[in-house]
Amino acid sequence: MKVRPVGILGIGSYVPETIVTNHDLENRIDTSDEWIVERTGIRERRVVEAGQATSHLATKAAERALAHAGISAEEIDLIIVGTVSPDMVFPSVACLVQDNLKAVNAAAFDLTAVCSGFVYGLVTASAFISCGTYKKVLVIGAETLSAITDWTDRNTAVIFGDGAGAVVLGETEPGYGLLGFHLGAEGAGGDLLKLPAGGSRLPASVETVTNRLHFTQMDGNEVFKFAIKIMGDAANKALEDANLSPADVDFLVPHQANMRIITSAAKRLGLPMEKVVVNVDKYGNTSAASIPLALDEAVKSGKIQNGDVLALVGFGGGLTWGAAVVKWNKK
Repeated sequence: MKVRPVGILGIGSYVPETIVTNHDLENRIDTSDEWIVERTGIRERRVVEAGQATSHLATKAAERALAHAGISAEEIDLIIVGTVSPDMVFPSVACLVQDNLKAVNAAAFDLTAVCSGFVYGLVTASAFISCGTYKKVLVIGAETLSAITDWTDRNTAVIFGDGAGAVVLGETEPGYGLLGFHLGAEGAGGDLLKLPAGGSRLPASVETVTNRLHFTQMDGNEVFKFAIKIMGDAANKALEDANLSPADVDFLVPHQANMRIITSAAKRLGLPMEKVVVNVDKYGNTSAASIPLALDEAVKSGKIQNGDVLALVGFGGGLTWGAAVVKWNKK
């Protein structure tokens, strides 16, 4: 069987217009701009307006990715959306996006790997294309985390934001595109980052709402310790899969969780911060959207050039992690 090289044909992103600054949060909870910046590097984040949902953000990012790729929605064979904040339990965000785009020839499904969702989706889509099952796949990371954030909890309220990023994947030139990857999970750590209620274990009830169990819960210290180890390890394993080393990396595009975690990952890989794409200060942690959102900004600004080797790496609830090495060839 011929294995086809798979690359990014187009990329796009979207964030809501409403900005919530650290100073805005000072008026809601016991925190300060100085405390938030020191601990996270975040200065502001975007939140949806009333009536907006994850499918709206995902659709806008997808439209921009399609335009960048120069292809129509009808050419898309499959839509994969990484998200933990869907419009509803079902139908999937991917199906809603398919309808919005009128991508009538596309299969569609959501993928839940939390902040690793985009990399998981990227690898999954690449497998479909490389073996010839599909020709063009739309992969989207999209989140409306403001809807599942407890705005009275200063440990989580300062972190999360809303946004979406999308890529169109298809066959590319040999030697370019996805060169290697590494995915992993540690289900034993699932309680460290979770949204307890709303599923079959704890269906919505007066008790679950009263106890605020429909909001994200996180053991920040344990997640931090996990993240600073796994980010570097996952990137190194993906580079090994690509027969490359950190010295070959032109840019690290990490999950935008926390500036201290990003800095630690760069240090473990021996990369200077000039080679790290960072926008956590503007958008906070947008979970599955964070890597494609950061990548799109770096591409559109001209920072990333044709032929650059990129290491994309993320971690998230589950616990999950994922890394992919991509040689950029979209001019």
